[in-house]
Amino acid sequence: MKKRYLTLFIITISTILTFADTLELYKNCAGCHGENGEKQALNKSKLIGGQEANITIKELTAYKNGELDQYGLGNIMKLQVGTLSNSDIKELAEYIANLDVNASK
Repeated sequence: MKKRYLTLFIITISTILTFADTLELYKNCAGCHGENGEKQALNKSKLIGGQEANITIKELTAYKNGELDQYGLGNIMKLQVGTLSNSDIKELAEYIANLDVNASK
């Protein structure tokens, strides 16, 4: 029984730490996109909150590789995501997919 509780505890702590790391990653995004992805970056981009994770992964990867320049923000986005690992991008995309653009209203 103790082993089961220990396993549950470790999983819970791991989940909390992963969420905290992802939240820290998103802070870089929030400056332009808003706390809940409810803002257009520099009044140019689409809203990102709630966007499907697979779309965000595709776009962030393309920005990172210098292959995307939506809204003329390619260089800014390349700088923002250039140091993210594929794992970071996936976690960030899943976080963004769960944002509610209406939460800030």
